[in-house]
Amino acid sequence: MIREMAKDKAGAKERCEKAYEMAQKLQPELNDVITFVDPADQLAHLPEEGLMRGVPIALKDNVNTRGIRTTAGSRILSNYVPIYNATIVDKLNAAGAVTIAKASMDELAMGGTNLTCFTGPAHNPWDPRRMTGGSSGGSAALVASNVVPMAIGSDTGDSIRKPAAYNGIVGVKPTYGRISRYGIIPYASSLDHVGYFTRSIEDACISLQVLAGRDERDMTSSDRPVPDYSKLLNSDLHGRKIAIIGNVVESIANKHTVSVFNDLMDKMRAKGAQVDVYHFDDALMKAILPTYFIIANCEATSNHSNLDGIRFGVREDGADMKEIMTNSRTKGFGPLIRRRFVIGSYGLFEENQERLFRKAQKVRRLIVNALNDCLKEYDCVIAPASGDIAPLIDASKDQDQLSDTYMVAENYMAIANFSGYPSMTVPMGFEDGCPLGVNLTCRAWDEETMFDLGKAIEEITGYYDLHAEVK
Repeated sequence: MIREMAKDKAGAKERCEKAYEMAQKLQPELNDVITFVDPADQLAHLPEEGLMRGVPIALKDNVNTRGIRTTAGSRILSNYVPIYNATIVDKLNAAGAVTIAKASMDELAMGGTNLTCFTGPAHNPWDPRRMTGGSSGGSAALVASNVVPMAIGSDTGDSIRKPAAYNGIVGVKPTYGRISRYGIIPYASSLDHVGYFTRSIEDACISLQVLAGRDERDMTSSDRPVPDYSKLLNSDLHGRKIAIIGNVVESIANKHTVSVFNDLMDKMRAKGAQVDVYHFDDALMKAILPTYFIIANCEATSNHSNLDGIRFGVREDGADMKEIMTNSRTKGFGPLIRRRFVIGSYGLFEENQERLFRKAQKVRRLIVNALNDCLKEYDCVIAPASGDIAPLIDASKDQDQLSDTYMVAENYMAIANFSGYPSMTVPMGFEDGCPLGVNLTCRAWDEETMFDLGKAIEEITGYYDLHAEVK
């Protein structure tokens, strides 16, 4: 789709204007956009050539855009207008992409629901009563509703891959360092990844080719060569070795999800793959969520300590400077964010660092070592990306986050953030008209294998260019 759009130079203006108008039309139903971006000026300055010339896209609203409001979904940044572009924005502009929206997100990217944005919850285009997942839910909804063929997200725990499952699209988190994070408002620096959504594996390949590469402004970015992934695609499964994460499948209560997944695995075996069930240590799997929360909240507290409402963002009145700062942070942040900052501050107290933050880092290493042991033998690990379809927005508050199902089945994908390894969700089926997704994680820098396996799944299921018809 992206390739054909880029070749159709004559249709660029009409295509981007139509996407811009469609996003506005769907906004009352989906509420998936924070700021609309008029494409007129970009269309007047398109490059003559480019892999995404004239392709309409959306950016998660934690991506800095020069002269365009960037809020990260938080009231405290509701009036923040950056004076520079994120590196990926410059790359997308150079490739000819046209931004038509800054997408809704969970506040400061902290959350898995997209219910905490200061503009209100984003709604799933397959069923607007349901959540999009988060924190990149607005971007996912714009792709799933056929407004744009690609949208940028960020992933710190599963913030691209879970919304991809709930919205029936492809969600890619590449290897840590593959895409520059310069100009991305951070959450937890050792876990943050820039990624994206598309509706096909080929479009995912093209997108990574545009976005990847060394950036001297991001010292964590890699100078590894960036191949033309789409030309390397090979969906032949003969000789492929795939490890099902047995702990996850056994934790899923929804029998339909398990049945759809098992049917897919049988078809992959029939296509020539060796597919085995692999069990990780149960204690390590249950430790993923608490380990993630300790590390992420501590890093987030450190990263956001400069958001005082005076140098950045909304400033509340007060009798003196102390009251101004207190009021700004109290009113500028939502309750979830304030709770997480309290947890992070507690974990960073000198007397708590060894028993909380340092211990969590050690557990993280044990989890990554276990993943490495598995990937020495297998090409990827695979499991359903969620135990169920997207929850109803009103019912999501009642979810038991301490149950074994939630601890393992709904949070295991953070293992790819701990390790930094490439991970991708693709559609695998439906229930009650809503999508189910499957997630695969491969070795570091092996996006090629990840895309090959994703292409094979796409061919088996026939789920290519899925999108919802929003009424």
